[in-house]
Amino acid sequence: MRNHFILAAALALMAILALAMAGQQNWLGPVAILFFVLLALGLGRSEQMRRLAFTAWIIAAVAASLFYPAPFRELWGFDLKKLIIPLLMIIMFGMGTAMSLRDFAGVIRMPKGVFAGLLCQFTIMPLVGFGLTKVFSFPPEIAAGLILVGCSPSGLASNVMSFIARANLALSLTLTAIATLLAPLLTPALMALLAGQLVPIDAWGMMLDILRIVILPVVAGLFFNHFFYDRFPWLARFMPKISMVGIAVIIAIITAAGRDSLLTIGFTLILAVALHNAAGYFFGYWASRLFGLDRQSCRTIALEVGLQNSGLASGLALEMGKVATMGLAPAVFGPLMNVTGSSLASWWRGKGE
Repeated sequence: MRNHFILAAALALMAILALAMAGQQNWLGPVAILFFVLLALGLGRSEQMRRLAFTAWIIAAVAASLFYPAPFRELWGFDLKKLIIPLLMIIMFGMGTAMSLRDFAGVIRMPKGVFAGLLCQFTIMPLVGFGLTKVFSFPPEIAAGLILVGCSPSGLASNVMSFIARANLALSLTLTAIATLLAPLLTPALMALLAGQLVPIDAWGMMLDILRIVILPVVAGLFFNHFFYDRFPWLARFMPKISMVGIAVIIAIITAAGRDSLLTIGFTLILAVALHNAAGYFFGYWASRLFGLDRQSCRTIALEVGLQNSGLASGLALEMGKVATMGLAPAVFGPLMNVTGSSLASWWRGKGE
């Protein structure tokens, strides 16, 4: 069955090329969406490639929102942007259910690794994002979105990739947990410092938004995991799938909202986001080596730094009323980091020690 989907995807890709050469724009959208759907179905049935299926589904959603933005902006008179914050809170609740209080104890067991990871997390990505805005001539709000991605903490994707890479999973879980708790203080402060000249930054308001959107749902998830996990194990099993669907919907809505800007600067923004992501892996790894950490811990910190909580950045952009501009960099960063992160993790897994 997997080969049938891959073959059908290959035929759809040839049809895309033929339609593009013939100038048949009317059919290009449906066939492009069909290609990514077939590719996602095929990858999902491969044990080795299953991790990339999620990214293919996201790209299919992005393609649909680019070709047909109207249904992703408003449905039956309802502004779909209003779904972003509730969906993000559900995702953060799911993140909390995947954690436990033991994750925070890693500060005691691995103090040097935690210190190095947090220092890299809240210096490398914000500064690289700021530097890229000086290299690329983006409009101020889109540039601020690139910095916002860098100032956000890591998310659950880094934990998954650390597991795949056979890195230091305990350190990864600890860094994600502590970085999330520090985000209400550090993310607004860094944004005010680095992006305040681009857009007005209400640091206090941003802190309250992070507490409401991230900290409260995560704490609720931790509470559920500690007291009710045994009673509702099915919920913990379904939360990752619910979170994946939520992320795809959020990215599609943001893409539709910022479609015009994305079509204008799309390639340049993708290039900047790719450089941002790659710099996180590179500097995260080698800065950790300077701290004298073992190779597995260095790989962990590289993934923690390179894989950001782009969903949080999207939510903050929405709360600032700038999701169609500041939300574009997070929307691009999310799918791209899944491709690069899973590829890097798989390569490290193959290399072993």
